[in-house]
Amino acid sequence: MVTTIQIEENEKHPQYAGFWIRFGAWAIDSIILGIPLLILSNVIFALFVNSMEVPEELLIDPTSIDTLSDAEILSIAGPMMLAFFGTMIVCMIFSLFYYTLFHASKWQATIGKKLLGLKVTDKNGKRLSFWRSLGRYLVSSLLSSILLIGFILAAFTEKKQALHDLIVGSVVIKK
Repeated sequence: MVTTIQIEENEKHPQYAGFWIRFGAWAIDSIILGIPLLILSNVIFALFVNSMEVPEELLIDPTSIDTLSDAEILSIAGPMMLAFFGTMIVCMIFSLFYYTLFHASKWQATIGKKLLGLKVTDKNGKRLSFWRSLGRYLVSSLLSSILLIGFILAAFTEKKQALHDLIVGSVVIKK
């Protein structure tokens, strides 16, 4: 019976996860996502680059780029830019699915959060819907490009919410 009372008490007064433990979970997730995405990115980039025709003089002497015509430079730069943006898009899609699906799953946490005993809930302690989880990821991604200001808010808000949590109505709690 004590266990039941303790669980009910934890649900009424959750312990919110602070900035540093959330940062730790993010670091773990970055490694988990980063290693396979690095391998995949290298494969995608290699496929694009191997399909281009590079003038022989450029392979022998990279400084000879000054002797190439505009058309030759564009024939090299085009596939390289396509490879770059292609790998960026693939990485963004993998990240989107990783964070969205894990946060909306029965775990309510990515692998990093699960390892550190955290979970993501709505303001009422319920599991996020797929759409709310997707919104959380998109807002988080957008705000992370603005000097991580949104994440730093977690250190100063009462429920330790980052800006993306405040916008979509979610919190990260310790289990």
